[in-house]
Amino acid sequence: MTSSTVTSSTIAKAAKPLLEGLDGLVREPFSRRGFVMTGLVTGFTAATTVVQGQTISTDATGLEAGEVKIPTSDGMMPGYRAMPSGAGPFPVILVIEEIFGVHEYIKDTCRRLAKLGYCAVAPELFARQGDLTKMTDVQQIVRDVIAKKPDAEMLSDLDASVAWAAASSKGNIQKLGVTGFCRGGRGVWLYCAHNPALKAGVAWYGPLGGNRSDIQPKTAADVVGEIKAPVLGLYGAADTGIPVADVEKQRDAAKAAGKTVEIVIYPDTPHGFHADYRPSYRKAAADDGWTRMLAWFKTYGVV
Repeated sequence: MTSSTVTSSTIAKAAKPLLEGLDGLVREPFSRRGFVMTGLVTGFTAATTVVQGQTISTDATGLEAGEVKIPTSDGMMPGYRAMPSGAGPFPVILVIEEIFGVHEYIKDTCRRLAKLGYCAVAPELFARQGDLTKMTDVQQIVRDVIAKKPDAEMLSDLDASVAWAAASSKGNIQKLGVTGFCRGGRGVWLYCAHNPALKAGVAWYGPLGGNRSDIQPKTAADVVGEIKAPVLGLYGAADTGIPVADVEKQRDAAKAAGKTVEIVIYPDTPHGFHADYRPSYRKAAADDGWTRMLAWFKTYGVV
């Protein structure tokens, strides 16, 4: 994916205007708070049923993989980074978590991407709002953590992760992509509307509607006309929380706005079909979506 003739200093010079462009992308004010989580979930989340026999486990052979600290304007945010052990530079993919935190499933997803030559970075975006290492009640997580994460803060944290990948993780952010699952899929839509440096995004069953609030003022449907990068949306027809009609409306709105968006809807497939640790996992759809994701990134320059 990279040329041995490209040096880190060359990338640093090329990335400088992109890094400078991240400054001030987020203009909405939001209150800063301390980090409640200083480390990541060990193993799998305790907040949902885990089907151990079907989970995918990717080893770290040939990789630099592990927990990292990402500088933000108000402290160090925990995260997970996996990348090849070579000299780099490597195209960067941000991996946006579900509501359950950066646990083993998200970490393994990063390692899968690293095995393909990417620098995959998964920031713990909810580290200020609550300690997901100790929470087991899904409704409590949604009410006390997810609903209290300002979108402006989320976008700022993702910007910080991009800057860190370029400065400290052999990342080539001229080849920048983003993918995310469930709530993270919503984050993909919002980040593609936010960061003009993105090459492409892939949203796995990301909610399109939902409640608006002062700190979460727009839905994914609200920003579809503002996206700045091609988006692939992967959805399940049997998802009880995201009606097929809403997914089709998102596709049609993107087309009307002249945006590059492709939507795939898998028949008889529930929400969370890529989450191999959960009962919702559907291997055929997950494998097909993964293949489509990689092709999407390759088509639009995240390679």
